[in-house]
Amino acid sequence: MQDTEMHPALSAILDNHRSRMQLVIGNKNYSSWSMRPWVLMRAFGIPFEEIRIALSQPDTASAIAEYSLAGRLPVLLANDITVWDSMAICEYLAEQFAILNLWPEDVAARATARSICAEMHSGFSSLRFDMPMNIRADLFGKGRSIGSQADIGRICEIWEDCLARYGAHEYLFGAFSIADAYFAPVVMRFRTYGVSLAPALQAYADRITAHPAVAQWVREALAETDVMPGHDARPGD
Repeated sequence: MQDTEMHPALSAILDNHRSRMQLVIGNKNYSSWSMRPWVLMRAFGIPFEEIRIALSQPDTASAIAEYSLAGRLPVLLANDITVWDSMAICEYLAEQFAILNLWPEDVAARATARSICAEMHSGFSSLRFDMPMNIRADLFGKGRSIGSQADIGRICEIWEDCLARYGAHEYLFGAFSIADAYFAPVVMRFRTYGVSLAPALQAYADRITAHPAVAQWVREALAETDVMPGHDARPGD
């Protein structure tokens, strides 16, 4: 499923939830971790209530603490279950809504998808530091470092491999999946910082940007007025 309409089988699954799930997120302009489960849930039509907490504010820590002792966003609240960390949230959703195939159905493709999401989750520190997500900004050519360039190269390698082996020139594994939601913030970074991509990879990035769930996130990010100091100019700029 690749739009925001509810899957016919969802009603039966949702009957098991006493109330709609709540997803606690940060600013849409800046919070790449929040973007991942939000886009995933919108893309697959999983209903939830959004609770947004502005980051880098005097009351941010206390506001987050109301939902999770981990002190980080995003957080998913599902009745009496609290799930924090974007990867854990995605895995929980894939388990609860197995009929939607949030991960690829093929075993080999699913293993690869989990591997690249884990790599994204734990790696690419130079890209995160030098090119933080800032959807509203135009920072063309900024954030370049040896580390960030190496990270960009590795991401391009991942995309090329997945599109060639599984993607059928659509999304990374054919149908939209957790893997695409996980790399959506990277697409936003590449747009902001003007990263040049090979034609096939740019076409993939364009498809991600045009996806209804991603497009909605971007529209709402552009409408925000919050500012996080340090995210609008990078070290050395």
